[in-house]
Amino acid sequence: MAAVDYEQQWEEGAVVEQQEEYQYAVTPDYVNTFTGPTDQFFCTLQDNVYNIQFVDFKIRSLDQGAEQVLFDLGQGSRPAPPPPDVGQDVVRHIRYHFGPYFLDIGTIGTTLEFVNGEYEVHDFRMIERHYFRDQLITSYDFTMPFVMPNSRNTWEMIYTKPELSQEWKDALMAAPWEARSDSFYFVGDRLIMHNRAEYNYGYE
Repeated sequence: MAAVDYEQQWEEGAVVEQQEEYQYAVTPDYVNTFTGPTDQFFCTLQDNVYNIQFVDFKIRSLDQGAEQVLFDLGQGSRPAPPPPDVGQDVVRHIRYHFGPYFLDIGTIGTTLEFVNGEYEVHDFRMIERHYFRDQLITSYDFTMPFVMPNSRNTWEMIYTKPELSQEWKDALMAAPWEARSDSFYFVGDRLIMHNRAEYNYGYE
């Protein structure tokens, strides 16, 4: 799921400096080679020159006969507290505690609402890669062809989850926050946003 702390990400004056200067282009092809979660952010908040701001987010089960809302920011859902060592990067690092039931859901739907700044956007693309420890579980790729300037938009995304064995489910349940994801947002081939998430599938 899109890895964003929606309450804090766009507070006025939030600035995160990236100290490292990258010697390579962070392209969609490059991030699709990742086999484990990142341990740093690959762009700064200032790279979001389009001023795209996420304002609402909902996650729901789409399984027939088991449809239900799992997380709804607009209705008061809140993420789990962030890890203590995140620091200022809390604005783009989120934790979800979904519990064991989530592992049995086959299809997830998300609704992301966002506003755009003064520039039109072509080929707004999200690549979201999910890992357990250092192993890739699955990867998703969604594109919105065009976003009008100064507009509010709704982006519906459908996730078909991989079928997991009971052994995998037990391992995920026993290792809270070791399931992770990276969400990379591109305009064309230019990375403008990078968010990270951790997941807890245990009972507590």
